[in-house]
Amino acid sequence: MSEQRPLVLVDGSSYLYRAYHALPPLTTSQGQPTGAVRGVISMLRRLLKDYPDSPVAVVFDAKGKTFRDDLYAEYKAQRPPMPDDMRPQVQPIHDIVEAMGLPLLVVEGVEADDVIGTLARQATEQGRDVVVSTGDKDMAQLVNQHVTLVNTMTGTALDVAGVTEKYGFGPELMIDYLALMGDKVDNIPGVPGVGEKTAQALIQGLGGLDAIYADLEAVRELGFRGAKKMPEKLEEHKALAFLSHELATIKTDVELDVTPEQIVPGEPDSARLQVLFREMEFKSWVAELADAAPAEAEVVAEEAAVAAVPAAVEANYDTVTTEAAFDDWLKRLEKADLIALDTETTSLQAMAADLVGISVAVAPGEAAYIPLGHDYMGAPEQLSKEKVLAALKPLLEDPQKPKVGQNLKYDRNVLRGCGIELKGIAFDTMLESYVLNPTVSRHNMDDLALRHLDYTTTHYQDIAGKGAKQLTFNQISLEVAAPYAAEDADITLRLHRHLWPELEQVEPLRHVFQDLEMPLVPVLADIERNGALVDAKRLGEHSRQLGDRLTELEREAYEIAGREFNLGSTKQLGEILFDEQQLPVLKKTPKGKPSTAEEVLQELALDYPLPKVLMEYRGLSKLKSTYTDKLPQMINPRTGRIHTSYHQAVTATGRLSSSDPNLQNIPIRTEEGRKIRQAFVAPEGYKVVAADYSQIELRIMAHLSEDKGLLKAFDEGLDVHKATAAEVFGVDLEQVTGDMRRSAKAINFGLIYGMSAFGLAKQLHLGRKEAQEYIDRYFERYPGVKKYMDDTRALAHDKGYVQTLMGRRLYLPEINARNGALRQAAERTAINAPMQGTAADIIKTAMIDVHQWLQAPERDARIIMQVHDELVLEVAEGQLDEICKGVESRMSAAAKLKVPLLVEAGVGDSWDEAH
Repeated sequence: MSEQRPLVLVDGSSYLYRAYHALPPLTTSQGQPTGAVRGVISMLRRLLKDYPDSPVAVVFDAKGKTFRDDLYAEYKAQRPPMPDDMRPQVQPIHDIVEAMGLPLLVVEGVEADDVIGTLARQATEQGRDVVVSTGDKDMAQLVNQHVTLVNTMTGTALDVAGVTEKYGFGPELMIDYLALMGDKVDNIPGVPGVGEKTAQALIQGLGGLDAIYADLEAVRELGFRGAKKMPEKLEEHKALAFLSHELATIKTDVELDVTPEQIVPGEPDSARLQVLFREMEFKSWVAELADAAPAEAEVVAEEAAVAAVPAAVEANYDTVTTEAAFDDWLKRLEKADLIALDTETTSLQAMAADLVGISVAVAPGEAAYIPLGHDYMGAPEQLSKEKVLAALKPLLEDPQKPKVGQNLKYDRNVLRGCGIELKGIAFDTMLESYVLNPTVSRHNMDDLALRHLDYTTTHYQDIAGKGAKQLTFNQISLEVAAPYAAEDADITLRLHRHLWPELEQVEPLRHVFQDLEMPLVPVLADIERNGALVDAKRLGEHSRQLGDRLTELEREAYEIAGREFNLGSTKQLGEILFDEQQLPVLKKTPKGKPSTAEEVLQELALDYPLPKVLMEYRGLSKLKSTYTDKLPQMINPRTGRIHTSYHQAVTATGRLSSSDPNLQNIPIRTEEGRKIRQAFVAPEGYKVVAADYSQIELRIMAHLSEDKGLLKAFDEGLDVHKATAAEVFGVDLEQVTGDMRRSAKAINFGLIYGMSAFGLAKQLHLGRKEAQEYIDRYFERYPGVKKYMDDTRALAHDKGYVQTLMGRRLYLPEINARNGALRQAAERTAINAPMQGTAADIIKTAMIDVHQWLQAPERDARIIMQVHDELVLEVAEGQLDEICKGVESRMSAAAKLKVPLLVEAGVGDSWDEAH
């Protein structure tokens, strides 16, 4: 028997709770919680790798009472009910375990421990080794020469010697130990006043319960704290001690329908696993199964059909290298109702990219790649780039020939660099997915194909390699590059056919997609291409000034600390702040160390000099590395300008984000941020115009809440923060002080973001009670705001989403979570998202209108940036009055609200002057 592989018994219930608490609250795009499922299955997969070929059974607690409840009515009475977001994860775990081919054991009337104990005893009697995988210390009582405990989460193992080393006694005394100290989690009473150390001292000194109670007087001589009075406590609670012993004892004689020898490895049901993993959106595991079991593709496809996933399509890809083949494809493109288009290039930056080839698709599975610039040694002859582009130009520039792509903004800019103005941009699969559910974090083609088509695409790194040695597309052999490129166009077309019908069914979302997001694509492409002019010399000077100030701050920090240290080292910083300077610990890291996170230093900086210096150092260091050092390096040598990339499908609320550089994060109110803006300059003969919405989110709040007080303040053109201060503090407008206005501003914006009394107190440095009084008075004066917030929360709980004025939806997966912190965060989002999202829709509408107006040949102006609620333009000096008035009027008219939309346009030689 010793030659047999060990029997592995998994404490599934222990896995479940540990995974639930260890992992973040993951959910699918539909709001189904999956964190515990992911954790449990991950641990099982690791266990199977550690014990290949071993028979494995997974044991879970059954629902309902057990024999222990009959012994002691209070057993586990204090344990809270299973969390609401854990309960729906149990069945998927059971389903996946069974699909993995593992026996699943759930026995009524007993606990998982008892089933495991029984199987472990039976195996031991057969001389067979057993591995029990659990995180439960109670299981240590099962350990013997054949039974070992392993903890998959920590990677530790406990055999007889391990138990003895850890507890100071052998496994045979473990039940006595648990009986003495009790178990708060399971509500096993134990002996009152006996804790972990006392229980250890009693057992190490005298032995088990029988030995202790046989000679209670000997307890006084054991020397631990409280030993002199312990005999009386033990005598008083003797019945509890022996009841606890019975409750803590794992039953090893449960009647089971299975024996150890009947637990054998089963074959996993790959098709079923595919379906289950897809439902849970475990994309990497779906891909792994697809790679490992291609022979099961037909079975998987049948299962996929049941799960409403499109059936597999036979791919027929062409590589177009002859004029005859190109002519044939040109005819097919001209006849096609919709063309899927994708460009292959040398760079992810459109303004720095060279075109290598174009891929097209006209029907599912019917795609072609036209190589134009593969220049590796031995590359086959390709068609003339100039001739191909000239032939495609009329088709690509025809607004009546609809095109679909994945992030077509990029392809439009690449083709623009080749002299082609891409028109007929009708659909974009990235934006279709984004509008359908903006809370999904990834809308790239690979993820969309896996999620919606159950199709694992070829990834770029699969054909180009990774890291520093990664090839650019022009260096990849045509035999490998062509099917990859054609697949991109084919999958894009298939995704569109899957996503568009779903989007078309929801009128508000179709409107957002067709009338806002798609028209914005060419606008953003032009803004990116326009770029912004920056003064590299001025940035260099600013960088030197920042460097000098950082050196000064380092010296100040050393002086305050009394020694030199690395300001970037959290370990050294923690030692100085909390060990040496004894500053109060406001927050701890997950590992229990005092936190040096930014919010902690911000609070400490109010009262202590070193954190104040560190906060300034961190802020300036980030500005220097992110902007003043980096921006000059980002100037495009072809244009002499900086070209950011705008992202439509990133933020859940619809706001645009930008990268390379990120224009949204340049500080607005600090002197250092202003100096960075001073480096964004106008070319000779032009000025920078910055047109900004004034308090747009507060105006949207007034519109949505229809609060009479807010509507009146905006209609009369009052300073809304001053007006709020007068209402909250009960004074006339003329009596409002600067401090009152600042407090009112914090309340106005704080409530928009769902700020609590605690948060307001922290921001205004008030007591929590005083902050709550401010909020209560605000709601008394503005009851419409309170009603809007209450109604919005209720609507969000009912529907699971909120929406903007234009109809954009934001789904809230945690809105009904049992976890209070998650639920409250979702409620705050529910209140803020309609305002922030509506503001995003308004600025996008304005951008489309202003951009279209500026296309007239007589207007010499262009949008060069969009940041927050602001449009930044370059305008010819002779047209400033006309353009400023036109921009202001169009931005003001971008939405019809119950209050005026106020826009203020400034003019200057730099962004800072205009802002």
